[in-house]
Amino acid sequence: MIGLHDDTSAEVPPSPAHAPRLAARIFAAGGVLADALGLEHRPQQEKMARAVAAALRDDAPLLFEAGTGVGKSLAYLLPGIIHAVDQSRQLVVSTHTIALQEQLEQKDLPLCRRVFGAAPELEPYAKFKSAVLVGKANYLCTTRLAGALRDKHELFASPEHSELQRIAVWAETSREGLRHELSPPPAPEIWELVSADSAGCSRKHCDGEKCFYQRARARVRGAQVVVVNHSLLFTLLNAGAGGAAGSRGVLFADDFVVLDEAHTVPEVATEHFGLHLSSHGVERMLRHLYSPKTKRGLLVKFGDAADRLLVEDALEAARQFFAAVEERLLTMQPVVRVREAGIAEPWLDGPLDALHRAVKKRADRFEDGRERDELQQQADRVASCRASLRQFLALADAEKQVHWVERGGRRQTIVTLRTAPIEVAPLLRENLLRRETAVVLTSATLTAGGDIAPFAARIGAEKARAAVEHSPFDFEANMRVFVATDVPLPSAKDARLALDVLADYIGFCTQRTAGGSLVLFTSYADMQAVAATIEPAYAKARRPFFMQGRDRSRTELARQLRAAGNGILFGTDSFWTGIDVPGDALAQIILTRLPFEMPTHPVLEARAEQIRERGGEPFGELTLPDALIKFRQGVGRLIRTATDRGVITILDSRVTQKAYGRQFLGCLPKQGHTRMTRDDRTEKFQPFA
Repeated sequence: MIGLHDDTSAEVPPSPAHAPRLAARIFAAGGVLADALGLEHRPQQEKMARAVAAALRDDAPLLFEAGTGVGKSLAYLLPGIIHAVDQSRQLVVSTHTIALQEQLEQKDLPLCRRVFGAAPELEPYAKFKSAVLVGKANYLCTTRLAGALRDKHELFASPEHSELQRIAVWAETSREGLRHELSPPPAPEIWELVSADSAGCSRKHCDGEKCFYQRARARVRGAQVVVVNHSLLFTLLNAGAGGAAGSRGVLFADDFVVLDEAHTVPEVATEHFGLHLSSHGVERMLRHLYSPKTKRGLLVKFGDAADRLLVEDALEAARQFFAAVEERLLTMQPVVRVREAGIAEPWLDGPLDALHRAVKKRADRFEDGRERDELQQQADRVASCRASLRQFLALADAEKQVHWVERGGRRQTIVTLRTAPIEVAPLLRENLLRRETAVVLTSATLTAGGDIAPFAARIGAEKARAAVEHSPFDFEANMRVFVATDVPLPSAKDARLALDVLADYIGFCTQRTAGGSLVLFTSYADMQAVAATIEPAYAKARRPFFMQGRDRSRTELARQLRAAGNGILFGTDSFWTGIDVPGDALAQIILTRLPFEMPTHPVLEARAEQIRERGGEPFGELTLPDALIKFRQGVGRLIRTATDRGVITILDSRVTQKAYGRQFLGCLPKQGHTRMTRDDRTEKFQPFA
């Protein structure tokens, strides 16, 4: 099992399950939360905590939609920690966004300790330990650093010595040894040779007291609560975490799991349960062995001229192969689905095979030790790359996998081969839901049109327990909804006119709203076009303006919007979910278009074909449910606390002109809306003062 425990076969003796009883006491009216800490009793939170505790007791899967303000973090953390301590098992909490992960670390887990310390019966649980699980490549390995410093003249050119020395100086004072702590960020080619992402970093080779990654492993092994993100969770599951089917535990032996922000699970799982092989990645793998340009690499020290020539042959074959793919398929479009085997000659197959055998032979010359392990790992990577290429060119599992190629990178020069499961539900059943342990999936938006069944079907959880608790906030009093009915449809022939009308409405609505506004787009090109039109007016009015894609992270943009008070933030896909800006700093959400996914993407296209083959209708079964959930997520950015109030402005007239529009209006937390046009908007558009 890919976990950080060593005794994965140990039997866990049965222990009493106190979580249901203690959760009832903590969350009840007059319970510990209310009496000892003065927190408001929330019936919805109590119901969720009881449901979570029951699922943990029974090792059963649970889907739970908890509206904004329910307090779902405490509702799963407190029963989960009690269960983890009682049963000597680990609670794994997975999030999609950094913001929620930081909230758990900095606010919610410390609050849990306060709760446990507020009643004598709960005090034993206050000593729980928590840790954050981060990918190996993010950690510095002091053993590899020492080796790089020792061999720097063989591994690095002279100008790179200073970068290596900068890392070494930073390592003397760093607490965690994480790459993001080093500013400016380390050079990728240098970091690759000193990070923990290598067989050379292991308990066998590293000092557990000095190596940052080994220390992190020890913290995770000893923690009752392990926080991780969805991307790493599904990366590990795709790599084989969890062991054989039927064994208890998802990520570690005998663990149980909560996936918050679970509405993103189908998308993240689809991304990670597939092949991802890029021209850049192949070149980096080969140059790690030997770089003809710098004359550096592992095979300078451990190989000979013949070995290095094999790397040069593989690099040339890789250039030919990816250039051929690009010329044949990607000259006109950046993303192209592959439906037939043999899109390019297998030029890389022979060179990779020869290189694999040569590197493995070098590894076998060493006795057990760091050198052997590192060379063997590189041999395995070359073999894995060759196998992935062969599978892609043969269109392996074409009935279950969709294949495509894409062009990306800042200069659009990286060619990537991609596959993804057409149906992700079977993989989630096997890797997540049938692990003989509790798996709780929760979010503020799991239902579409009030029905949780579409989401359950997407993740293979049709038989799982499911519950919905709506937000306790007073949306009728604190939210106003306005719909512009005269914005040209996205399919309008005059696209320029449609963008001009959007810009006009956005300018009007943001200038009339005293607080901050978040303007959500479904197209990056549309966002840029509208910004070019309207930004000068914001500058003239001295309104702070922020836009995704201008060298600031999503987290930093949200922080700046909170600080500005009356700023305007333009964002696309990732800003529809996970942004938390309470108060007047976010007084308006503007939805420029309904968030339908492009049906031309290979994954959506393949899923639509599969639905049609069984007699279904893709729009109603796939496109609309996904759009409704994303729409609810976008709307949910507005009211974040009981005292928040603000405006939802919808600039897509399809909500009034199309039959499905009623479903979007119906999933708003407030009933009723005001329609407006450019002729009467001055009178009708009335945000809160």
